[in-house]
Amino acid sequence: MATKTALRRALLYGMNLLFFEAQTLTSDLVAYDLEDSVTPANKANARSLVRTALDAPKPSTIGERAVRINSVGSGLALADLEEVLKSPNLTTLVLPKVDSPSDLTFVADVVSHTRPKDAVPVSVLALIESARSLQDLGAIMKAAPNILSGLIFAAEDFALDLSLTRTPSLREFLFARSAIVTAARAANLPSTIDLVCTAFKSEADQEALLEESRDGKRMGFNGKQCIHPGQVSTVQKVFSPEEAEVEWAVKVVIAQRKAEERGRGAWALEGKMIDKPVEGKANAVVEKARRCGVDVEALMGKFKGQEPE
Repeated sequence: MATKTALRRALLYGMNLLFFEAQTLTSDLVAYDLEDSVTPANKANARSLVRTALDAPKPSTIGERAVRINSVGSGLALADLEEVLKSPNLTTLVLPKVDSPSDLTFVADVVSHTRPKDAVPVSVLALIESARSLQDLGAIMKAAPNILSGLIFAAEDFALDLSLTRTPSLREFLFARSAIVTAARAANLPSTIDLVCTAFKSEADQEALLEESRDGKRMGFNGKQCIHPGQVSTVQKVFSPEEAEVEWAVKVVIAQRKAEERGRGAWALEGKMIDKPVEGKANAVVEKARRCGVDVEALMGKFKGQEPE
């Protein structure tokens, strides 16, 4: 299973292998798509292309490569798995339309029987797309904990299933998004990835993307799906700790160590009481900042004189 520190701020889908392999593309996670972007007549050829791409070295600008296979209910998932699991470089599967626990157990069984024991472990990101999947979230989370690595909210399919109309406020998805974030946190999954911003061409679309990303972060998501390379940089910036947030966290970590050395259980920073939950958040922010490329050690030096109040 993927580590608990998996960094998946942006998940970029596509079947265009050329732009995935371009050295100018930078993304935490890209997913070669065998589902929506591939017509039925081209599925077999697409599997071969994806397998070839996986076998090639991963570009240094891409953090992780995944494959979105077809849903178990489509009857095409087995053929997808049999092909992509042959690649020793495969680490992550994106599984669409996870409506029941059996969808995950099916994939887990195929992986365990197909993948060599000494191969790189494979993790699964499950797409939650329907009322049924939302209703069965508890059981889905328990179905294959050894490979489940995160949840993804598929808003467009969810809206279709419930006959919802998507609005700029995203209010109609509030319950579903909150339920997904809560379930993922309860299961200690590393990734909770929010809905796609479907528009990407105009300046107004970029503003909408920015606001959607901020809204998702406030709700507890730690990543967002992207359908165009131009969305990635905005999304990854939003889902990275902000400069002021990192500085605050570094100050807390430094003062916390000094408070512990002095046997102080209660202390304050800049006039605000610091307790265990706040200390935990600060440590998490510092760790994520490191993984996002922030020079945390330089900040540690800058604020080394911070004292607990």
